Amino acid sequence: MTKTIGVRRAAAYLLFAATTVAAAKPAKLLFDGKSWWDHVKVIADDSMEGRETGSLGLRKAEAYAVEQLKRAGLQPAGTDGFYQNIQFVQRQIDENNSYVFLMRNGQANPVALGDDAYFSTRVEGSDQEVDSPLVFAGNGLQVPESHLDELAGLDLKGRVVVYLAGSPASVPGSLAAHYGGLAQRWKAYAAAGAVGIVVIPNPASMDIPWSRMSLNRAHPSMDLADPEFNEVAGLKVAMVFNPAAADALFDGSGHSFADVAALGRDRKELPHFALAVSLRAQAAIRKTTIESANVVAKLAGSDPKLKNEYVVLSAHIDHVGIGEPVNGDRIYNGAMDDGSGVAAVLDIAASLKQHPEKVKRSLLFLLVTAEEKGLLGSKYFAARPTVDVKSIVADINIDMFLPIVPLKVLRVQGFNDSTLGDRAVDIAKSFGVKAVADPEPLRNLFVRSDQYNFIRQGIPSVIMDVFYDANSPEAQTVKDWLKQRYHAPSDDTDQPVDLHAAALYEQIVRRLLVDTANEAQKPQWKADSFFKRYASGPGN
Repeated sequence: MTKTIGVRRAAAYLLFAATTVAAAKPAKLLFDGKSWWDHVKVIADDSMEGRETGSLGLRKAEAYAVEQLKRAGLQPAGTDGFYQNIQFVQRQIDENNSYVFLMRNGQANPVALGDDAYFSTRVEGSDQEVDSPLVFAGNGLQVPESHLDELAGLDLKGRVVVYLAGSPASVPGSLAAHYGGLAQRWKAYAAAGAVGIVVIPNPASMDIPWSRMSLNRAHPSMDLADPEFNEVAGLKVAMVFNPAAADALFDGSGHSFADVAALGRDRKELPHFALAVSLRAQAAIRKTTIESANVVAKLAGSDPKLKNEYVVLSAHIDHVGIGEPVNGDRIYNGAMDDGSGVAAVLDIAASLKQHPEKVKRSLLFLLVTAEEKGLLGSKYFAARPTVDVKSIVADINIDMFLPIVPLKVLRVQGFNDSTLGDRAVDIAKSFGVKAVADPEPLRNLFVRSDQYNFIRQGIPSVIMDVFYDANSPEAQTVKDWLKQRYHAPSDDTDQPVDLHAAALYEQIVRRLLVDTANEAQKPQWKADSFFKRYASGPGN
């Protein structure tokens, strides 16, 4: 009798254990990574010539995307079929007719363009010579919420502000990202009377070595042609200075760049002081106008009321085109940046036809142009969407999600800002993936991709990517990738990828997209989120 009961108990326990394991086991993936990689191989093919904004190569990539979206049964949702056309002004530096000097005690010391510094042509600038004193403003931040004002006590009128990229540890990452953006910086600098900026990249957080940063400095930059979008009016000169040459800026100031960089590496607050040298510079810039387009497609929702609300799945389809050769290769293919994201959008769209699920809200599949020029395509779409902006309830953005290591850790930027972040974390966990917030605030990543333009319109957004545990082999793999392949011709299809990581990532994104479309309540900002201020619209 006792033996029989024991056997029954054992059998019941085994059945319970098996049921528990089955319940905990993630659902079968709808993706295998192969179709995703097939899309990447087309989008990042040499024939697309790096998908420069406005180029024939980008138009070819967009035509391929439109064909795939049609096959997935999606409806056109642009202003011209699947396209939303946008006008741009293109700027290109003429270094032969440009110059920079650091002036001290009447002596002009030339700055070698390329080796020591270069002009940023992402801003309008001035065709007149700038001859102005320099002021070092630390990280150059005004963050009222953290009671930080690095401009306090500095005379900036008629001066050029020099700052080290980054932020002190006292400033939370979301605030540092927001106030560290050029538009927000310039609003504060212009109010104080400044005429220009010189940024020194933080050696502790440089994704790309200086040699590659400056390699394509003569490559065209762009801006939206409509003056309404100009957020840096009055900025006469903008430069990037090589950290290895930055001591020249501090000559005679009683400070060294090595000391400043050491404080910046540890995210300590920096000193602020007038520099002993002034800047004399003139940039000769050639300007032209071009046109490019966003691609917009729609899957209509099934609910009579909720179908008039939209969840956006976005990625940028442009890259940086043809540039200076690296190891003899001039085509910057952009396989991971952001062929990976475009391929995921197309793959997920196709999966919703192959494995249909009713969605109550409508879905917008958005491939934006000119991200590499300063998030311009998404800036235009978010301000002038092809649907009512108030009907967009969320944006899920995919940019360079890097499936080059196994997906054990998912970085969720927007982790703590909205219920959309909560849902992303829960879905990742359901697939056995640990979700983490961004542990690298010095890189200001959350304002460096397209979701930020949706946030500025008050729309809850997240961006997620394959990540790693600190000091792991995966961490080194990703860091090596950034150093060697990021914005280099070697970001092509001749690189190792983890197809299972890509498939698992797509599954998580699809689940988030569908769940968000079907939840009764649309995503909400959390009360303590810094970005909640935008809930009532831009300009807050």
